[in-house]
Amino acid sequence: MLVTGASSGFGAAIARHFAENGWRVVACARRADRLRQLVDRHGNDHVHAAAFDVRDEAAMRGALDALPEGFRDIDLLVNNAGLALGTAPAQHADLAQWRQMIDTNVTALVTLTRMLLPRLIERRGAIVNISSISGTYPYKGGNVYGASKAFVTQFSLGLRTDLHGSGVRVTSIEPGMAETEFTLVRTGGDRAASDTMYRGAHPITATDIADTVWWIANLPAHLNVNRIELMPVSQSAAGLQVARDS
Repeated sequence: MLVTGASSGFGAAIARHFAENGWRVVACARRADRLRQLVDRHGNDHVHAAAFDVRDEAAMRGALDALPEGFRDIDLLVNNAGLALGTAPAQHADLAQWRQMIDTNVTALVTLTRMLLPRLIERRGAIVNISSISGTYPYKGGNVYGASKAFVTQFSLGLRTDLHGSGVRVTSIEPGMAETEFTLVRTGGDRAASDTMYRGAHPITATDIADTVWWIANLPAHLNVNRIELMPVSQSAAGLQVARDS
């Protein structure tokens, strides 16, 4: 299997779970030191570290071309790498942050998927794309992040349509509030904002998502989970806005 964003959060938990259960894992991320920890923990036979920025197409292609023989037969792709930047409303948002989210959450995801489709079709494999409830339920400051995740969800459904008859399974996982490094990245490292958001909420954990991916990957080959939406019990989709006297 190959998982992006494997240096932290969902991606690291997914890589660990699959390696611990005997899978060979290609762990991809920018931070080589974090990936090395995965290799040290699980061994070169179970984890291959591929350090590159998913926005760099040439580096991505080079990493795939350089995969060792035992890791080339990829039958599960987990497109996990993604980020949210900024919390400002659209009219005050940083355009550079918008572009970085699109480049990471959309362009990189479709590029890697297209590169690996021939191998996945040959092996009748599976694709799991990590989307978000933000692609369905908008919220203040979600603007481009939510739009990028709506793309991931729709792209997953489109892949299912185009891959009809190939045996390749495609799933979009759409988590709600989850506690990882996500909010620290979004707020530029504001630990207080992150702690405030999650305090008392009993959010989804990275392990929860790893368990979900594991379940999907090990379903019988004739079953496909098209979409799965997960929220902590403490969260629900509620609260439409009304601007009075506007």
